[in-house]
Amino acid sequence: MDVEPEGGASMRVWLALAVGICLCWPLAARGTGAAGAQAEQAEAAQAGIAPAPQVEALGGILIERESGRVLWAQDPDRMLPMASTTKVMTALLTLENCSLDEVVTASARASGVPGTSLYLGVGEQLTVEQMLLGLMLRSGNDAAVALAEHISGTVEDFALLMNRRAAELGAQAHFVTPNGLDAEGHGASARAMALIANEAMDFPAFRRLVATQQATLPWRDSPYDRVLTNKNKLLSTYPGTTGVKTGFTQKAGRCLIFSAQREDMELLGVLLNCGGWFQDAAALMDWGFGNYAMENFLCAGQRTGQVPVTGGMEGAVWAVAPTRLRAPVGAGEQAELIVETQTNLTAPVAAGLPVGRAQVIVEGQVVAQRVLVAEKAIPQRTFGAALESVIRHFNPAA
Repeated sequence: MDVEPEGGASMRVWLALAVGICLCWPLAARGTGAAGAQAEQAEAAQAGIAPAPQVEALGGILIERESGRVLWAQDPDRMLPMASTTKVMTALLTLENCSLDEVVTASARASGVPGTSLYLGVGEQLTVEQMLLGLMLRSGNDAAVALAEHISGTVEDFALLMNRRAAELGAQAHFVTPNGLDAEGHGASARAMALIANEAMDFPAFRRLVATQQATLPWRDSPYDRVLTNKNKLLSTYPGTTGVKTGFTQKAGRCLIFSAQREDMELLGVLLNCGGWFQDAAALMDWGFGNYAMENFLCAGQRTGQVPVTGGMEGAVWAVAPTRLRAPVGAGEQAELIVETQTNLTAPVAAGLPVGRAQVIVEGQVVAQRVLVAEKAIPQRTFGAALESVIRHFNPAA
């Protein structure tokens, strides 16, 4: 995220890496319509990147997960109904607010939800984990309502929670239902759904759910168990697929959030109202994997420069990257790393204090960034602290 260090001006260190030009932009930045997409495709071709495949979607996006860099987009900020891909947000909120072994009881409202269903009976109980399997594999609309009521008491209150969480993520979305059944005002952009899915994919439990091809659940009102089969055909047809969710209503058309990993790069995409959903998703991922590779710009703990400290026991502190900084770079692209740090700090300085930022820039666009922090604490210089330092210098055992 963007961070403006507190106090002091900024000092820039420019590190150019000869790697190229860009068709892309950060996930939370600008959108593009058809004309913008065509212009960026032309730029990509000049950089040596093959043209992206033609896609039918009314809205779509393809990102690299770690950096959030957008590799392809088609009307990514157009608000559209998104059908059962809505359930990714429902699952995210469930994992953020519940333990997997909690017991969820289906209400009459949950039991009577139309459309794809687990056929929950009134009062039937399943664990949160079992409900999530029913939600993400079977796409159970009743499971979505049961989880919503379990967390917030009512579907309406859960929708408020969904919208608050979307706002926190910077996602352009408005949720009315927890399951994505058509409702007035229920919609999101492809970029918003990518932001939400990218957040959810950080949860190991979510990754397990959306990578599961088949599961069995108990069924209170039947002599048989429920056998659930994941509707995401990419799990069985596209090597390296890691998730995530299908959706369909007459109004929304075919909707798909998809992801796959090859070597050290994982791509995630969204297609809204896309007739060729699985084929188009596979073609986009082939294109992304074929034209981009991950580049390492900073390692975790890597020093980027010293920041002067006034009034401290030491005169400077190293600015370091708390985690690695990587980004996908395309064939023929040129990337540069820009490091900005404060010109001066005043003691005391806490370890881990934000003191700057590092940004990966491609053709004037920020495609990845990392906050830089103080490597260690620098105490304020006082008479007592100075005396103690002198004593330790001459008598290390003291």
